[in-house]
Amino acid sequence: MSRATRIHPQALVDEGAEIAEGVEIGPFSIIEKDVRIGPNTWIGPHVVVRSHTTIGADNRIYQFSSIGEDPQYAGFRDEVTQLVIGDRNVIREYCTLNRGTSVGHGLTSVGNDNFLMAYVHIAHDCTLGDHLIFANCASLAGHVEVGDYVIMGGFTLVHQFCRVGAHSITGIGSVCLKDVPPFVVAAGNTASPFGINVKGLKRRGFSGDQIQALKWAYRQIFRSGLDIRAVVSRLEERLDECADIQLFIDFLTSSKRGIIR
Repeated sequence: MSRATRIHPQALVDEGAEIAEGVEIGPFSIIEKDVRIGPNTWIGPHVVVRSHTTIGADNRIYQFSSIGEDPQYAGFRDEVTQLVIGDRNVIREYCTLNRGTSVGHGLTSVGNDNFLMAYVHIAHDCTLGDHLIFANCASLAGHVEVGDYVIMGGFTLVHQFCRVGAHSITGIGSVCLKDVPPFVVAAGNTASPFGINVKGLKRRGFSGDQIQALKWAYRQIFRSGLDIRAVVSRLEERLDECADIQLFIDFLTSSKRGIIR
């Protein structure tokens, strides 16, 4: 049920912003024109939401966050680009989410049901999935893609144009200079693979047989010594037993930067 819209008298909300029913905006926050905020979203004090930003329903954005700021890209020339945030996200203190660039997608997008802890940075042209947890100070450079159900440990850094596959997890202080495949535990500077994210998969209802099949796939990728084409051929032979192996196959065949080793 929607609640009444409440905008603090000391907030600055441009007449060109679209504010849905039930939105609450705290004191000293600034909402620029061409911003859309969905129902029942709460924006705390001292938040800045820049033009060309769309925020969905039931989000919570905490104080001192910078939402939809210009990209930190030297070639940016005030082009119209966007940041789109989905529903039910929690964005804690001092997070910075930048819009896209014209040389990228022109769009930075954040999915649904994500939890970004304090000081998280999402750079231009990043694409984030759903059900993510980014611990404090995790940072993505430009053009990074993150799949669903990823957990990033505090101070994780991801290089531009890298991808982080679904259901993976990174340890504290990880530095990811190449793609992190789905289901994988990655840690270190630079990040290396340390097995399958078994605990996370169990929490999400993966069966013992599924997890064993994914462990087998992991060994083919990281322990067999085969090249990627040969690994993919092996994985395809086991698809009938575990359809989730397809995530590995799709990720490996589309990787441009190569995967962590």
